[in-house]
Amino acid sequence: PRVVPSFVLPQIAALERQIFDFLGYQWAPILANFLHIMAVILGIFGTIQYRSKYLIMYAVWLVLWVGWNAFIICFYLEVGHLSQDRDFIMTFNTSLHRSWWMENGPGCLVTPVLNSKLAPEDHHVITVSGCLLDYQYIEVVSSAAQIFLALFGFVYACYVSKVFLEEEDSFDFIGGFDSYGYQAPQKTSHLQLQPLYT
Repeated sequence: PRVVPSFVLPQIAALERQIFDFLGYQWAPILANFLHIMAVILGIFGTIQYRSKYLIMYAVWLVLWVGWNAFIICFYLEVGHLSQDRDFIMTFNTSLHRSWWMENGPGCLVTPVLNSKLAPEDHHVITVSGCLLDYQYIEVVSSAAQIFLALFGFVYACYVSKVFLEEEDSFDFIGGFDSYGYQAPQKTSHLQLQPLYT
């Protein structure tokens, strides 16, 4: 019951993002999404198995995840010296691929430009027009949603790991560690032990 609200929505959001990054051949986000999916599974395992260390590792990952998504927002909004036309960070500089949403966004009309001298071999030049929402903003909204879910997950992981740690500290072994302190059982035997010779 505790796992459902905290991990299902982040997992669905990460899987959705992974699919669209695969479609756009965005290798850096694919790797980051894969690590995030593994971290969410680790968080689920830590919650189910009452392992606070796994939840702490999940919380640390979420801090990195927030940083990654903040970078993606800055990249698509071209903050500072970042440029989508010049930097191919998302594809590890292996291809000219862009976000899948660039050509497939809501309302987008893609028109191929024939006989363009701008296109390298085996590539084509297109113009995209009529989009209801530009692909940059779709990517920014997706990253902002990931940041929101990560902040919620961070608070959850910190709270639950604290509860687990407190439960471990206050665990009462059967017959011991109560408020009176531990006392060894007294020898009340009236039998005398004799050495046994064979």
